[in-house]
Amino acid sequence: MRKEAQEQRLAGPKAEGAFASLAADQEGRRAFIEDIRQALYASKIVAYAQGFNEMEEGAKVYGWQLDLGAIARIWRGGCIIRARFLNRISDAYGSGESFGSLLFDPFFKQAVEGAQDSWRRVVARAAQAGLPAPVFASSLSYYDALRSKRLPAALIQGQRDLFGAHT
Repeated sequence: MRKEAQEQRLAGPKAEGAFASLAADQEGRRAFIEDIRQALYASKIVAYAQGFNEMEEGAKVYGWQLDLGAIARIWRGGCIIRARFLNRISDAYGSGESFGSLLFDPFFKQAVEGAQDSWRRVVARAAQAGLPAPVFASSLSYYDALRSKRLPAALIQGQRDLFGAHT
């Protein structure tokens, strides 16, 4: 175990706070488990979208000719991430449509939109209970930032432009 991780674990009891219960009746548990399943699926889509975006940007910078659909097919057949999910990615990149991010491909867009309420409930309940859920929370923030017309960064850039004449 890394030294930093050991120190964090040792410091944990000193920083402990109250954790709210996530307990619910049987029906509530089933619904929350389904919410978690939906949040996991949406977060997985975001993770793949980010990864494929990185490959796309790297290809531009280095002048590579990457066939992202072929990459998805290779991954599907050769390792632990073999999944029907990768067929959808391969189909999206093989369609010839330019959608910018995998999140804007019609199939994935609909899937994420359909999971959105569950995803938000999971992040909110985790925060209310004092439980860390970094992947769910950061992937949801990424999704929200991607679909926002105006971002907080625009305010910072405006301040730079006004006060520092940065362009």
